[in-house]
Amino acid sequence: MSYVIDPDPVPSLYVHGSPDRFAVRRVYCVGRNYAAHAREMGSDPTREAPFFFCKPADAVLAVPEGQTALLPYPGQTADFHYEIELVVAIAKAGIEIPADRADEYVWGYTAGLDMTRRDLQAQMKAKGRPWEIGKAFDHSAPMGALYPVSKVGIRTGAPIYLDVNGVRKQSGNIDQMIWSVPEIISQLSRYFELRPGDLIMTGTPEGVGPAVKGDVLQGGIEGLGTVQVQVT
Repeated sequence: MSYVIDPDPVPSLYVHGSPDRFAVRRVYCVGRNYAAHAREMGSDPTREAPFFFCKPADAVLAVPEGQTALLPYPGQTADFHYEIELVVAIAKAGIEIPADRADEYVWGYTAGLDMTRRDLQAQMKAKGRPWEIGKAFDHSAPMGALYPVSKVGIRTGAPIYLDVNGVRKQSGNIDQMIWSVPEIISQLSRYFELRPGDLIMTGTPEGVGPAVKGDVLQGGIEGLGTVQVQVT
């Protein structure tokens, strides 16, 4: 097959302990999935049905282990925020997946940053419009290397953190999520057929805030690696 325009390379993530890469199909995100973060954003942290939004696959910025990736400060914003998150990689296709079987669909985990143009997101919220302009821009999803379930097992709890220039800004545990990973997978699969290569960003703990040019953001999840970028 030939194309009238050459396609871009397939977005992918590094894999811990392997030269192979994980090809990315879609990036789904869960909104306000930690109670304290919901409160700091002015929302009620109840267990109403979770809501989802998406980032394009090519928004992923793959960060090699032990290295610092350069993260361009995006245009049209004066309030560029970090959010550290557990990222779940999907291994096989499924729709309407029962929560008690959802772990079977997990390929691995990593730490990721849901970078946000907070001022533009707030403007869209106020007008009842979609969030893409604040969430789905270029390089808005830096992610570390994936840790396969075959090596680390299913994770239900682990400390998660983010430092800015060596100062701790976010701290929590993934067991504090309002909706657990199996529940997220089950709910999301009601609306979309999940496929191999899908990534799910599962929400952030409290402490989100602005990043400026020159800042070094270093986040991680115990046993699941780190992600480090410098804003340029």
